[in-house]
Amino acid sequence: ARGFSVPLQRPADCGADRYFDSSRLACAPCGAHQRQSSSGSSCVCEPGYRMVSSNGGFSVACEKCPENMSGVTQDGWNCITCPKGLTSKGNCKCPNNEILVERTIEGVLLNEALCIHCNGSEQSFSASDASGSRCVRCEETFIQVNKSCDCNSPNILTGGLCFLAREGLPPKGVATVRFAQLSITLTSAWFLKNLQSSAFACWLYSNLTACQALGNMCVMNMNSLSSSSTDACGLFQYIFVSTARVGIVHSVPYWRHNLPWLYYGDQPGLASQVLEKNHFPTTFTFKGTDKDVKLQFIAASFDATGNFLTWQSLEGGILQLCPDTQTKLNAAYAFGTTYQQSCKISVSKILLDFANPVFYDLFLEYNGGNGQQHLWAVPVLNLNLQYNEKFVNQGSNTNNWLLTRRFFLVDALSGKENDLGKPPRVIRIASKITISIRLVSHTQRGTIYPPLITVAYTDVLIQNPETQSVMVSFAVSYEMNQSEAQIQTDIALGVLGGLAVLWSLLKTAGWKRRTGSSIIDLQTVFKFLLFYAGDLANVFFIITVGTGIYWLVFFKAQQFVSVLLPLPSQEEDFVTYIACAFCLKTLQFLHLLVSQLTIDIFFIDWERPKGKVLKAVEGEGVIKSTTAPVSIWRTYFIANEWNEIQTVRKINPLFQVLAVLFFLEVVGFSNLALMDASSSLTRSSESYVAPWSRILRFGVSAALWVAIAILQIIFFAVIYERFVEDKISQFVDLCCVSNISVFLLSHNCFGHYIHGRSVHGHADTNMEEMNMNLKREAENLCSQRGLVPNTDGQTFQISISRKMRLHYDWIHETLTRKRGPARLLGSSANTFEQSTRAYNAMNKFLSSFIDHVHKEMDYIVKDKLLLERLLGMEFMEPIEKSIFYNDEGHSFSDVLYYGHETTLLIFDILFFSVVDLASQSFVLAAILTYLQQEIFRFIRNTLGQKNLASKTLVDQRFLI
Repeated sequence: ARGFSVPLQRPADCGADRYFDSSRLACAPCGAHQRQSSSGSSCVCEPGYRMVSSNGGFSVACEKCPENMSGVTQDGWNCITCPKGLTSKGNCKCPNNEILVERTIEGVLLNEALCIHCNGSEQSFSASDASGSRCVRCEETFIQVNKSCDCNSPNILTGGLCFLAREGLPPKGVATVRFAQLSITLTSAWFLKNLQSSAFACWLYSNLTACQALGNMCVMNMNSLSSSSTDACGLFQYIFVSTARVGIVHSVPYWRHNLPWLYYGDQPGLASQVLEKNHFPTTFTFKGTDKDVKLQFIAASFDATGNFLTWQSLEGGILQLCPDTQTKLNAAYAFGTTYQQSCKISVSKILLDFANPVFYDLFLEYNGGNGQQHLWAVPVLNLNLQYNEKFVNQGSNTNNWLLTRRFFLVDALSGKENDLGKPPRVIRIASKITISIRLVSHTQRGTIYPPLITVAYTDVLIQNPETQSVMVSFAVSYEMNQSEAQIQTDIALGVLGGLAVLWSLLKTAGWKRRTGSSIIDLQTVFKFLLFYAGDLANVFFIITVGTGIYWLVFFKAQQFVSVLLPLPSQEEDFVTYIACAFCLKTLQFLHLLVSQLTIDIFFIDWERPKGKVLKAVEGEGVIKSTTAPVSIWRTYFIANEWNEIQTVRKINPLFQVLAVLFFLEVVGFSNLALMDASSSLTRSSESYVAPWSRILRFGVSAALWVAIAILQIIFFAVIYERFVEDKISQFVDLCCVSNISVFLLSHNCFGHYIHGRSVHGHADTNMEEMNMNLKREAENLCSQRGLVPNTDGQTFQISISRKMRLHYDWIHETLTRKRGPARLLGSSANTFEQSTRAYNAMNKFLSSFIDHVHKEMDYIVKDKLLLERLLGMEFMEPIEKSIFYNDEGHSFSDVLYYGHETTLLIFDILFFSVVDLASQSFVLAAILTYLQQEIFRFIRNTLGQKNLASKTLVDQRFLI
């Protein structure tokens, strides 16, 4: 690597006595009496020396001129006598209005240079040109004012023009340019040369280019106005006011004859009238002819001296400083497509590409009623404009805005000090350009207000152009008045939020009834807030999903434009609603999780001992007859099945996530979330990709989540659970076959009961007898399975009395091992024996309770009223007798995932959407959503298993 390394040297690094050798890409020394040429790539002789030979580079030979011929000719090859003195380069010089002659007309070199005076008298009117090498006709203003080529006092000479001194001339201009961002005010060489002359020529002679040049200098000064300043804009305003008599152009009151149209006027409220009073006289569609779906912007361009250059269509990308393909550049003007482009550009490239500023007057082209092409002037909002040294275009109040017309992209001219041939000290760049299109409210035909182009300039102090860069952006945005939609959203939120309060109050009242308490305490308030969090989350979810689907359908499906998407700044409330819904739904989900992990559950074994067995008595050495033990394996089996169905859902979560991701990323539904008018699911790699709309992203993803979930629920309910496997119904059947009932208490005095008592009297039998029993049951040769004779009802919602609950808790105190009396906790054997006795006592108590043995704690069976079912609460309070409500829908799934599919689904949708809105990645959102599902499923299974083992005395080692 060292063998191929070369030092980096630039021509500017070589200094005065060296030149840049392009063959070596390095500096090389000049010869004796030589210095670097102006180009830097060769050597020239020093003043007082002539060239003898020159082959470029250092191959230059110099010879000193004699004393009597100390000057050097313009070409550097000969010595010559200079009667009028020498320049700094050693050449002859002549006074003003004289030309230098070094050779005769035949080309013979003179020994002494001549300075010939140009004839400025009438008929000739000649003067030396800028190079001083020939006589040309002098400028017309000299002839008009003085009838000669001299501009003597009291006449005024400025900018190479001569003006007659008289009253009414514009005041003396201030040739300064203020760069407010850098707090720099400098005297511009361009202004110093052209400001006063342009103002005089415009005012006296109505010179078109002079008036345009004066207007350009005002634009370079950011159109800033001051009541006391006579800068470029002050002079323009002076002439504008003084020429009111000459009339206006195209009936536009702000457009004087011979003057450029720079301002709309500074009357308060004028900007609002310009932007909103008149509609643009044509309509636009999303699907139509080329002229209906594109914005036909066209610009009149001028150079700095005021010359008209050409009409230019913006489709060429003339306002987009960032390089891109022509197709993507032209996409900025497709109606309805939000366009954003930004990049960093090197200052050196800007200086190279925009050495001379170009000024634009922007119009929107349309067809008139008679087929004639017309133009609509596009106003400019210059964010850098100052009025009396105050920025007036910064706020959102349009009444205070001062609209302008002309703008530029790069100004590398006004920032030049002293010498126009040198690089500028400061440049000004249009770093942010935004074209705003506003839709007329309640339009059905795509009517818009006049567009507005907003320009923000950045001042750059030139230090090292090669390393300096500027961030620039170009955007086209579409907006409409969203106040009506916001009002409707607020109304919906208020109404549904009020209904959520009432619904939460009803839930709280039902919860109080089910806990057997009538006192409103702190726990009641906390419970109400938890209920309200869940219901309010549903309200936010309904509103956001409805809003997202509304914009998705009505924006993408429309032909004649009637709605436009909210701007990113207008989506903040929507994003806030999603965040609120997610936070509140998370609270509800955690509340649900805690509730399910703390339920009371017991498996009632109806099996009775069959006969007696002989058993050795420990320590006595004798064998006694004892009752045959009942097998525990059926209880273990039911406990394992219960453990398995705790996290069963009505949908397949993995398939749900993969299906949503498939439709979004593979099928291409994600393309519907782009802020453009296309409803296509595919995009060409060469076409412009519009930015994402957060509302549409949520609308598309939420719609897919809901649609796929509904299809899954229908499939599982109609096909899978009917013909393949229904784990909830099968669990009830398994309980009956196993001769085990399930007693559940989700609240203090409310729960569920699954009646699993076998109609055959016992279930601990061999395969042959089991099959025989099932056959008899299928042929209706035995009684029905229901709790009530001659019925099939096996599942019930139970509302137990306070006395029943107290008795249950008394037995349960010893069932939970660590709560037993201290004297029983001395050894594990005693603890196990105590727990076993408590288990048998609980099993005996609950089985006798079901058999109506305890008359003081009896129960009745009844149907729930329709209103009770709808409200999810019970009107009757079980004071003396408990109440068993017939249940036809397996409501015990309320203590499982299965019974809360809506809550789980909404939580998954909101989690997916929050991750996506934060990362703008559907893939990441899908991965994290699946991970959180698995994490919470693991927590629910693990802690649910521990609770099951704790409450039922089933050894956790047998739960697999």
